[in-house]
Amino acid sequence: MFEAIKGRRSIRAFESREVPDELVERLIDAARWAPSAGNIQPWEFVIVRKPEIKRMLAEAALNQSFIEEAPVVIVVCANENRSSQGYGVRGKTLYCIQDTAAAIQNIHLAAYSLGLGTCWVGAFKEEKAREILKTPQGIRPVAIIPVGYPAETPSPRSRRPINQITHHETF
Repeated sequence: MFEAIKGRRSIRAFESREVPDELVERLIDAARWAPSAGNIQPWEFVIVRKPEIKRMLAEAALNQSFIEEAPVVIVVCANENRSSQGYGVRGKTLYCIQDTAAAIQNIHLAAYSLGLGTCWVGAFKEEKAREILKTPQGIRPVAIIPVGYPAETPSPRSRRPINQITHHETF
């Protein structure tokens, strides 16, 4: 597990070969095992393979063209309605985001373990993405994840030292 946590990288270049449906299903299975507030599981996953939809998502994501170059794209959405039923405003504005973030991390780690590359894309025009995906009211796109076989091996990026980010008992 620690090797996956430290070895995973954001991949922005992909081989052209397809990612089998079975592997995509394994990624979604890993995502659904993430923890969630009250076990509400407020996640929804949109699997995109059509080039025209990937192209529109890339444009909505501030023209990050590598998105459309990935064989498959998973858009992880938060079901605000489901979370708000259990936890009101805090569920809608916080818990569903935390819960989907945990599911997103599971996707990245599972992909790495399967020899796939991913990138967590959070910079996108949310309303445009909602329009492209035809999401109903209360379903909020949180991350666009291009998935494919990596065509690059990025070096590790620096991390802040533990002693600069750790506080004991109080801040």
